[in-house]
Amino acid sequence: MPATRTDAASTAPLDEQALSRVRTVLVRTSHPGNIGAAARALWTMGLSSLVLVEPRRFPDPDATARATGAEDLLAQARVVTSLAEGLAGCTWSVGLSARPRAFAGRVLSMREAALETLQHAAGATVALVFGTEMSGLTNEELAQCQCVATIPANPRYASLNLAAAVQVAAYELRMAAGAHAVWRAPRFAPATQDAIEALYAHAERTLAALRFLDPAMPRRLMPRLRRLFARAGLEREEINILRGILARVDGLIARNRNGPPA
Repeated sequence: MPATRTDAASTAPLDEQALSRVRTVLVRTSHPGNIGAAARALWTMGLSSLVLVEPRRFPDPDATARATGAEDLLAQARVVTSLAEGLAGCTWSVGLSARPRAFAGRVLSMREAALETLQHAAGATVALVFGTEMSGLTNEELAQCQCVATIPANPRYASLNLAAAVQVAAYELRMAAGAHAVWRAPRFAPATQDAIEALYAHAERTLAALRFLDPAMPRRLMPRLRRLFARAGLEREEINILRGILARVDGLIARNRNGPPA
């Protein structure tokens, strides 16, 4: 019997309209495989707009191969000749950079930038901008963005693969848009109170027969077992399994007590 979740996190609507207004701009990507992998990363998070500024090789079979499942997004990617052209029509843009810059302006974590980006995307087109694999965005390119975002990482090695950076940024945007619902394992029929009490009574008899429990000095064994099973939230089939184990133990005790057949 599957359980039904009704908490706010699972019922809050995902702002797909805002996500549809987020444009991802890759500047002078050198390896086509990274373009394909970035397209796949975007598609898994519900982003569908990709613009490529002067890619070294595109279209390319490597890009298609790495875009598994996101071939349509890749096919619709626009190729432009400048970052200014890639940002045309956007009212807000965020440049990603792992390197500190002297004149970077506002610098936010990607999580903070995602929240602000989704606010701007409520009624206008916005952009995330990623630089080339080797050196990222130039200072001049970063200056064309209203905000700089960075992904907090190991300070001794903070450089992420381009597609990995796109995946993290896209994930943060999806979370900011309200994607909190996750799949749930099915919940089966719970045990009834009388079945649980019968289990405790059976366990007490079996543990006494095993001489693990001394009925004259029970201490706190049974109350602790009650706490253990209460935390577990026993299901009907689990009760049956435990009763079956106890019955098997009872049989072995009886056989040992009676000895081998003559």
